[in-house]
Amino acid sequence: MAKHHATCAIVGAGNYIGAAIARKFASEGFTVFAGRRNVEKLDTLKAEIEETDGRLETRKLDARREEEVTAFLGEADRTAPLEVVIANPGGNVNFPVLETTERVFFKVWEMACKAGFLTGREAARLMLARGKGSIFFTGATASLRGGTGYAAFASAKAGLRMVAQSMAREMGPQNIHVAHLVIDAAVDTAFVRERIRTARGDAKIPDGALMEPASVAEAYWMLHNQDRDAWTFEMDLWPFGEKW
Repeated sequence: MAKHHATCAIVGAGNYIGAAIARKFASEGFTVFAGRRNVEKLDTLKAEIEETDGRLETRKLDARREEEVTAFLGEADRTAPLEVVIANPGGNVNFPVLETTERVFFKVWEMACKAGFLTGREAARLMLARGKGSIFFTGATASLRGGTGYAAFASAKAGLRMVAQSMAREMGPQNIHVAHLVIDAAVDTAFVRERIRTARGDAKIPDGALMEPASVAEAYWMLHNQDRDAWTFEMDLWPFGEKW
């Protein structure tokens, strides 16, 4: 494994996309800092990565809290230069608009928009000091269009996309690559498979209907390694069987 002597920080390191990103960057020699509220759920991933001589630091993190995001990214940067930051919090819920309470709407906005803003801002502060870095945001189909039951989630994800776009315009000339990834598919997880089976009965899930988390991680790795004369701001990913 090549030792890169740099850090990749994942804010919202869930069991699937976040874990896949951690595996990929650790395998490339990065020290990976992974933060999430239920930090104990990262124990198995930490053991897996360390078995292959990778390094994963796990921290309890509520990405909605400014002081926690600042402390998390600051520690990552002190460990080794912070080169990549990925904002990956979830927040996907579905409620008819008349059943969407103020509490639900605000909580989803905090997780899917505010947390990304805090992550991006703090990452930029640290990266500007050395004049380089990558800041990436995980988006969704809802970043581009609203759907029935998604007033809270879609508005938050659309807001995050505008945060990312504004940051890209401001930070690009300062050698900070900001990109937004639109995941236009269901990601292959046990939770998603069970939801599909519940909705369709025992019908077989069609080949090409789901996206592998590792494929998302590969997309982020590619974005990080782009030459700066041809940076991508926005990339949409969808499996070959997806209707789009």
